[in-house]
Amino acid sequence: MDQNHLHDLETQCIQECAPACVASCPMHVDVRTLCANVQQGNFTAGLQTLKKALPFATLTCRICEQPCREVCLRHEPIAVADLERVCVELGSPAEEKASSLTRRKQRVAIVGGGISGLTAAYDLAHKRYTVVIYEASGVLGGRLRSFAEDCLPHAVLEKEIEALLQLGIEVHLNTAVSFNADSNRITLGQLQHEFDAVYVAVGAGRESVLGAIDPVTRSTALPGVFAGSEVGSQKELPFITAMSDGRIAAVSMDRSIQKVSLTASRVNEGPYESCLYTNMAGESRQPVTHMRGKGYTAEEAKSEAARCLQCECMECVKDCEYLSFYGGYPKKYVRQIYNNLSIVMGTRLFNKMINSCSLCGQCKEVCPTHLDMGALCKEARQTMVEQGHMPPSAHDFALRDMAFSNSPHFSLTRNQPGTDSSQYVFFPGCQLSASAPEQVKQVYAYLEDHLPQVGLMLGCCGAPADWAGEREIFQAALEEFKAHYAELGKPKVVLACSSCYQVFKNNLPDLPIVSLWEIFDQYGLPEGAVSKKGGVVSIHDPCSTRYESQIHTSVRSLAQKMGYRIEELPLNREKTTCCSFGGQTWLANPPLSQQIIERRIHESANDYLTYCSMCRDFFANHGKSTLHLLDLFYASDLRTRAERKGPGFSQRHENRARLKEQMLKEIWSETMPDHENYESIQLVFSDEVKQLLEDRLILTEDLQKVIEYAERTQSKFLQQENGHFLAHYKPTRVTYWVDYSVEEDHYVIHNAYSHRMELLEGGRS
Repeated sequence: MDQNHLHDLETQCIQECAPACVASCPMHVDVRTLCANVQQGNFTAGLQTLKKALPFATLTCRICEQPCREVCLRHEPIAVADLERVCVELGSPAEEKASSLTRRKQRVAIVGGGISGLTAAYDLAHKRYTVVIYEASGVLGGRLRSFAEDCLPHAVLEKEIEALLQLGIEVHLNTAVSFNADSNRITLGQLQHEFDAVYVAVGAGRESVLGAIDPVTRSTALPGVFAGSEVGSQKELPFITAMSDGRIAAVSMDRSIQKVSLTASRVNEGPYESCLYTNMAGESRQPVTHMRGKGYTAEEAKSEAARCLQCECMECVKDCEYLSFYGGYPKKYVRQIYNNLSIVMGTRLFNKMINSCSLCGQCKEVCPTHLDMGALCKEARQTMVEQGHMPPSAHDFALRDMAFSNSPHFSLTRNQPGTDSSQYVFFPGCQLSASAPEQVKQVYAYLEDHLPQVGLMLGCCGAPADWAGEREIFQAALEEFKAHYAELGKPKVVLACSSCYQVFKNNLPDLPIVSLWEIFDQYGLPEGAVSKKGGVVSIHDPCSTRYESQIHTSVRSLAQKMGYRIEELPLNREKTTCCSFGGQTWLANPPLSQQIIERRIHESANDYLTYCSMCRDFFANHGKSTLHLLDLFYASDLRTRAERKGPGFSQRHENRARLKEQMLKEIWSETMPDHENYESIQLVFSDEVKQLLEDRLILTEDLQKVIEYAERTQSKFLQQENGHFLAHYKPTRVTYWVDYSVEEDHYVIHNAYSHRMELLEGGRS
């Protein structure tokens, strides 16, 4: 990932974009924070928020034209000026401390003492320039003095002007500046000669002298002279816009004096259109009225401020437990991931975050700009593997499970008995075969009855390697599949697993595939299925079917044919949620996996219906009554079936191996090769130890390999205190330790643990 790609991704996340109210305000008052301050009753903080943006907060809240209200997402906009007024009246102003910094030697002149000129003077004085104002009338304020006393009291205006003058600003009243050579008055040319920069803020009629005024920098044809956009115009600007003009000119004057670019980084000065998206669903609160008729009381102000939506996007974070888990949002995560990948030496703090994403693409679907954090995390994993920085513990278990499924223990390729090629082939995938092997046999029998020349392939599509970023291992799995597939004559592939469907669709685009659920919908329900009683279910769509609308339709059609009424979950079809199996979230971050599952299973009180065996097992293991779609067709006791726990990891291996053995024997009259030596070792363990093994991802075959090695080589330790043996063995990258004892013809397992760590050159692991 290079810097340009990083920048593009960061820009795509709009969470940090200013809300519409802030963007439309020429002075960019942080209305969102102001409302939050007021809602909490913290009027002093509200006043501080105002003063960060406004030089004259006490008068601006009385005269501002409030362009923020025109873009407020509320049907009845927030009464911003009234909230500002309450902060001014009830907030305690911070004590102004005199600056101890030395004043700059450069001098600037301001022509005109109206709101625009006063704003420029304020900003430049705070930058420590010597500021001199030339005002043609006898008082400062310009148009500000045209307001009625009840709108802008004379005392308020005078107090703000007095505070301005305390900054050391020099004022020349009754001093008009001539824009032409005139010996009786100060001329613009004289100011241009005497001062380092000049700002003209005196209204219309000067365009012939100043020339065109640059809309970005407010520079004119005269070197060192800047002018407000009102100069040369035939109409007066809104007060808040005139203030912005003064601020923009002050920035340009400072840059001109410092001899740096006038145009660099001038984006979003003045009003602009916000890029922030905010979901308005369910928002309809009515505005608060003034009970006393003269502005809000403190309580009224808090109620009105509470109407503020606190505009933000966070659409992906709201729907994705993973993005919420890490307390940020994609723009932050993009930078963290990039920094993590860029580390040459040192600790990579975000490896776990990168490996915790399910890669499901839900964020892209709900994001207004379609930013895909899953694609980024997958790219990051691939980079980590290439760099040698992928922790072995992150995906080792899943990769070993995949290796088992593509080994002779489970892998199988056969044409239908009596044929030498196939028109169709059923590929059930490794997880359905592990969770419900009997249903694989039933489905194959159904396909034999309804389709011509149906072959069978058992194995894994390679998804775990793809999710792990192991491109070489993944490509090897695909090549192995293609070789077996070619043996059958390149038939159409019937898929029961949605992950397999996506792997083949995305990586083998010429492979003809069809979902098992489309086949059932087309050719009809299995015999006897229609007699079962229906009910109400909520369908959980597996995340890998996100964009497969034909599968969504077929599944719902089948459920309805079975007599079920469907109540959709809040996030379904293209916006569905991952169960945490995808991307190996459940391995990389078990606490996050728990949260993902708990959130999903509590979205409806109905029984769930899904068509992914891992989704079903994960939900059922957490107490949610969940049926697999095949259960509707083949299970005799649906309640028992919905509440059954998924098999443990060792049992899943056993189920796959036994499925192959049974199908070879029953359909092709073949037998499996002899078992390996370690498989004959008989183990006994308590339920407590069994659960411990599950939690630690230790399989029965792992224990068998350790004990077989220990007994064969006598590489074991006798523990005198309890008479148990302790042995270890490293069949792969994982080292296993087993605490066991020998009893007649079996071995009792008392404890076991492992560490998935590999020491590499240079001490990296």
